[in-house]
Formats: sequence, C-alpha cells, structure tokens
Amino acid sequence: MEKRLLIIEDDPGLQKQMKWCFDDTTIAVADRRDPALAELRRLDPQVVTLDLGLPPDAGGASEGFALLKTILELRPQTKVIVITGREEREHAARAIGMGACDFYQKPLDPDTLTFVVNRAFRLVELEEENRRLGEKAKSPLAGIIATSPEMLETCRHVEKIAAADITTLILGETGTGKELIARAIHALSDRSQKPFVAINCAAIPETLLESELFGHERGAFTGANQLKRGKIEVASGGTLFLDEIGDMPAPLQAKMLRFLQERVIERLGGHTPIAVDVRVVAATHRNLDEMIRQGEFREDLYYRLAEMSIHLPPLRERSGDAVALARVFVTRYAEQLKRPVKGLGVDAVALIARYGWPGNVREMENRLKRAVLMADGHYVTARDLNINDDGGSQQSVALNLRDVREQAESRAIRHALQLSSNNIAAAARQLGVTRPTLYSLLEKYHIRVE
Repeated sequence: MEKRLLIIEDDPGLQKQMKWCFDDTTIAVADRRDPALAELRRLDPQVVTLDLGLPPDAGGASEGFALLKTILELRPQTKVIVITGREEREHAARAIGMGACDFYQKPLDPDTLTFVVNRAFRLVELEEENRRLGEKAKSPLAGIIATSPEMLETCRHVEKIAAADITTLILGETGTGKELIARAIHALSDRSQKPFVAINCAAIPETLLESELFGHERGAFTGANQLKRGKIEVASGGTLFLDEIGDMPAPLQAKMLRFLQERVIERLGGHTPIAVDVRVVAATHRNLDEMIRQGEFREDLYYRLAEMSIHLPPLRERSGDAVALARVFVTRYAEQLKRPVKGLGVDAVALIARYGWPGNVREMENRLKRAVLMADGHYVTARDLNINDDGGSQQSVALNLRDVREQAESRAIRHALQLSSNNIAAAARQLGVTRPTLYSLLEKYHIRVE
C-alpha cells in the first residue's frame, strides 16, 4: 500500500523533525486550516497528524477541533492522530470522542511517533482487507452472500432451476433466507420483467387468506364493496411466492391444488374461470413429510409444489459464511446508522465463527445491527454482540473416528483462514503446522484460498 501522510503543524522545526521520522511515505505539510484542507483534497492521505493548537488560536484548541470535525466530514475513513500538550488530556479524550483514531502527547519522541503513525497505517490496511473480503463474499445470486461450499452448491442449483419454468419448493429453517432464494429464481428467469408477488400464508387469518389469494367480486360477502384481484391474478406473467405454505388451511389446500393442475381460478362470488400464467415458488420451515403422515397436509399438493425442491442449509452448517455475512452487515449498518464502526474485532470474529446461530441469518442481522449501534469504538467486540456463549453450540457426535478427525481438521483450517484473512503463513502458525503441510491439507479437503 502506498502510504500518504498529512502533517498539520504550525512549528517549522517540528515539521522537519516529523518528516524525518518516515521513510517510504508520501508526506504533505500544512500549518493552518485552509492549506490543510487543500492538501487533504490533493493528497487524499490515509493518515493525518493534527496539532490542536493552530493559528489563530495557537494557545488554545478551538481551531484544531474545528479542523478535526471538517476532516472527518470530508474523509470519514481518514485516520486522524491528534497531538496535544502534556497537560491537555481532556483535549485528547474529546478528540477521540469526535472520531480521532489516536493521540500523541508532546514533546516529540521519534520512535513513539513512528509507532503510533504506523499503527494507524496498519489499521487502514486491515479495513481494506475487510472491504475486499466483503466483496469476495458476494455470490452470483442477487441478495445472497455466500462463500461456503454448501451454499455455493445451493446457488448453482438455483441458477439451473431458474431457467426451467417449474413449480419449486424451498425448504429450510426460519431465517435462512428462503424469500431471497425465491427472488433470485425470479430474477434469473424469463419472467424477471414481470411481477414478483409474495404472500405469507401464516400471517393472514384463514377467513381472509382465500380472498387475498383468489380475489373476490363485488358483493361476494359483507364489506366486499368493489371487485378485488387476488395475488395469483396480480402475479400473472410473473412469479407467485407462497411463504409458509405448510400453514395453509386444509380447505384452501384443495383449491390451491386445483389451481396448480388447471392454472385457472375463480374469484369469490364469481363464476367465470380466469386463466392465469404464473410460476409458483413455495417455501416452508415445517416438516411436510411428517405433516402428510399426520393428515395435516395433502400429499398430492406436496407433489405438485415440489416438482423441484431446494434445501437451504442453516447458518451453522455453512462453513465460513457466518464471518463473511457479519462483515457485510457491519459495513451496511455502519453506513445506514451513520456510525464510525469500521469492522469486526478479533474476539468478535472468533465468537461469530463458533456460535451456533439458532435464528440463522435473521438473528445475525439483528445482532449485528444492534452491535453497530452500541459499539463504543471503531470495531465491534464480542461484548457488543450480546451473545450468551457457552463455548459453542452442541453438535451431534459422529462415531467414526476418522470422520470426526477429518471434520475437525477441515473446520480448524477454515477457521484459521478466516482469522488470518487467508494468509497461508499466518494460518499455518495458528494451526501449528508448516506451510507445506497446510498446502497438503488444503488439497486434501478441497479448500480454495483466494
């Protein structure tokens, strides 16, 4: 990384001393507000050192604080290190509260100053790595973030299914992103320019669900003062997403089966058949096989819905996805909530990687949004996540020792790569093996490193 440093200092002697401290760094110097802002725009430095005692208030700090505020407004990602006098600790605390990266107290010590500034440059590099990892995490499907083999395989299935105009059933736990998959199927299909209409079968009372789906004629029932087109009719030409289809009442299941067989509906109170050209995608978190055995769900409807089925793995089974998702959510909510959070702390990464996430992606999104809002520093910590962690969720125990060993090795390697940002040497040190050994293990478990 090309290092660019702006030194804002009104003492010419200190300017020269500070410039001598840094090699391989492009340096600009300014002694007051306007020249400093001009250099900020010209050089676009990653790091700025700012003496708070600038003219015309060289004996105070008002000009320095005003300039700090302007710098952070113009370049929020810039790391500002404020320089204060020995008796001005309250100024340092106030500057950090405003968003400064660090502070340094006079008199000048070259070694200490070099350490503080280089630490800021290292922070810039870490944030850039986080950003690149977030970009790599994006899958070919719009709205889906995935790096794990399990989820990438699911994405490939979606791409194949989308091209075929067949009814699809999406199965998975609550919070795994079933509607996102349905939208991806629609976006990749020939119907992408037509409506995508979603309805949650569990969220609408049974007495209203039939009208919502099929529509009604004027006067069909008390309160039906005008004709209403149902969701199926509105979706004609496009895709109809039936969320939580497992909660559909039995009488409506029969009517839905007839529609799927004949692609014709009748509005409530009407007698005229209406042909509808619509692709149906359904989803549920419930066990439909068990519901069929108990007589709660029609078997013939199940087979009509499941011309093709997709199983969404829970987050705990998507190796490596938890950290990748968390990084994206931190960036997203820091921008939305206008918080100075730059990324995840090391302890937060470790907790996110080992936690079981019973609420899946939805739980993670909620926790990360809260953590970004509550974080005191520039990085989300494990404490900010507010997770009652017992050292990891309890997993089912395999009895084959070779399988146990291979699963543990594979998880440990993926975890080390996550913590080291895919640095092979660093991951090998964490695992206690040599680099050639780690390369052999990567090949054995088919783990790709970008």
